[in-house]
Amino acid sequence: MFPVAILAGGLATRLRPITQTIPKALIEVAGKPFIDHQLEYLRTQGITSVVLCIGYLGEMIQEIVGDGSRWGIHVQYSPDGPKLLGTGGALKQALPMLGEQFFVLYGDSYLPIDFARVQTAFLGSGRLALMTVLRNQNLWDRSNVWFENEELIEYNKEVVTTQMHYIDYGLGVLESKALNNYPSGQALDLSRVYNELSLQKQLAGYEVFERFYEIGSHQGIADTQNYLMRKK
Repeated sequence: MFPVAILAGGLATRLRPITQTIPKALIEVAGKPFIDHQLEYLRTQGITSVVLCIGYLGEMIQEIVGDGSRWGIHVQYSPDGPKLLGTGGALKQALPMLGEQFFVLYGDSYLPIDFARVQTAFLGSGRLALMTVLRNQNLWDRSNVWFENEELIEYNKEVVTTQMHYIDYGLGVLESKALNNYPSGQALDLSRVYNELSLQKQLAGYEVFERFYEIGSHQGIADTQNYLMRKK
């Protein structure tokens, strides 16, 4: 299985005051830090290598997670450095640890999905990247993906069109060369990378039918806690 980059460097301003003293990944959900749930789940999916892209209060994540041996996963860290690099900039910085092909997972997401199937779909697509998508109809957030006949036509977070009924589910796969044209050490949003890849016909789509769980909002935390407690 490909390694997984977990993007866990953001400020999580929507969750303040909780995130003034701890990073979002360490918020307690269903009895333990959220990152525990993520890593446990990744191991069940056959993942053995994770790179945590950390920024704000990232040293706290490093102290809690360590080398990942508790989960049977090899965990490495890629810190932003003196300035926050954003999701795309953090990925670019982590490339030496990730190799040529890797999954991308947001640090606040818990996704009931088969990683092996996603990897197989990516390998069969012949594209530089793949985005998992969920038919959204503006339910969870503003729909921003035009996906039709199993083809991802456009992803655009800024300019939404009437054909967009889907949303980024939260798991992506990338070839490292998809980031070749972006400068190192500069702030970059992954949404820009995905948008440009979609316009170049280099972003495959993989439709998912089960909802995602996230801890990016207080309601999201409550929903995720309920889901994880039911799973127990």
